[in-house]
Amino acid sequence: MTYLAFHLVFILPPLLLLAWLQRQPLAGMGGVRAWLGLPLIALVATIYTTPWDNYLVWRDVWNYGAGRVIGTIGYVPVEEYLFFILQPLLTGLWFYWVFPRTTEPVKQEDSAWLRASGIVFWLVLSIAGAFMLQSDKTVYMGLILAWAGPVLALQWGVGAKQLWARKDAWLIGTLIPTVYLWIADRIAIGQGIWSISETYSIGFKPFGLPIEEATFFLITNLLVVQGLLLFLLVGNMRSLLPLISFPILNNGRPELPKALAQVEPNDTV
Repeated sequence: MTYLAFHLVFILPPLLLLAWLQRQPLAGMGGVRAWLGLPLIALVATIYTTPWDNYLVWRDVWNYGAGRVIGTIGYVPVEEYLFFILQPLLTGLWFYWVFPRTTEPVKQEDSAWLRASGIVFWLVLSIAGAFMLQSDKTVYMGLILAWAGPVLALQWGVGAKQLWARKDAWLIGTLIPTVYLWIADRIAIGQGIWSISETYSIGFKPFGLPIEEATFFLITNLLVVQGLLLFLLVGNMRSLLPLISFPILNNGRPELPKALAQVEPNDTV
């Protein structure tokens, strides 16, 4: 199987199905934010991941099978850049489908302790990742944690209140696509589409999947889902009413979308 065939078999079908199943208003909210969220998160993911992934291939942390890719840009296969876009879209569409089906937002006081806990947790993992770079066997895990941890810390610094209030949404939104991508990744490795270096990985492979790959998909999906949730909910939503409820994008209704109606007027960060 080629890398392109992997996309055609494992990524595009569920992505198109989720796009077809999307109810309106999008994400139960509609508005400009809901429509911009998916392409914006895919763009950010591509920009942020490109130099990191090029470094991984350059250092032989992971590599692709001979004859399995169309070509490369830099060190990375063209299909990998496509994956930078498709994975956020797949996970984001799943989250948009889940979001209006989970518990409605509840009024919750902002907690400095909660915010600090989220920041500290992810910064500690980031620092641990940096220390892991000193040993060959933990290079891949270290690169994942040092690369993603600061962004996750920033997300909790910006919107700990919203993330805690909607934890059911981001947990379900993250875990289901993560398990699916674990299975797809395991098959791809078995097919020889890509491989993970034994030199730079720990060697622990639950069900044949390197623990670093499992961590990568869990963390990247978490980045996508939490990023979308915060993009939808953080800020003074009532002050954005004219923009959010733009009639063409919100089924012609000028009222505040339901999912935002319970966000407090002073809910800013």
